Amino acid sequence: MGIEREIKLALPADQADAATQWFIARTGETGKPLALDNLYFDTPSLTLARSKSALRLRRTPDSWLQTFKTVGTAQSGMHSRHEWEMPVAGPALEIDALLKVCDDADAAAALRNAAPQVIELFRTNFTRTLWLVVHQGAHVEAAIDRGEILADVDGSTRRAPICEVELELKSGDEAALHAFAAELVASVPGLVPENASKAQRGYELREGGGGAT
Repeated sequence: MGIEREIKLALPADQADAATQWFIARTGETGKPLALDNLYFDTPSLTLARSKSALRLRRTPDSWLQTFKTVGTAQSGMHSRHEWEMPVAGPALEIDALLKVCDDADAAAALRNAAPQVIELFRTNFTRTLWLVVHQGAHVEAAIDRGEILADVDGSTRRAPICEVELELKSGDEAALHAFAAELVASVPGLVPENASKAQRGYELREGGGGAT
């Protein structure tokens, strides 16, 4: 089991170029763009959402990955949650493999109960531009995500934009992550903490604004 620790910041679309230039100036790198297509699954009755967990299948340029994570906690844009991730052979979930590595009894029980009924609920398609940063001895993966959330409901497609910054602590002191985020926020106007994950926003979009968390 891994614990993901990241700061998520909502980025005004008109400040995306400014944020990009800030990261370029900070690192001396143009950033690595990755096109990511993500499918989120749950039962029709939202078993996983009710158990505060999320199940995702992600296509990267090189492979497919499946991820199971808990909602965890989010405060002032700082997210901390349990996460289990592994490669899969193709565009299909391998839930039995996830159950073998999920060492949280409650999360595993929710996934096991949901498994026979899971269906695709919504998608997130976005381009992630990545930088690796060392700040005060901590290693941080910085990303700008731009794209959209899509949910097919009653024959129509609902859409919501994605434009945000994610700062994930890979190693080092969490205080350094907060210090780096503060430096960024002071330099790029309009950045504000975002406590809702993409999965939470997807549920809300599918449910018309009142979805599960």
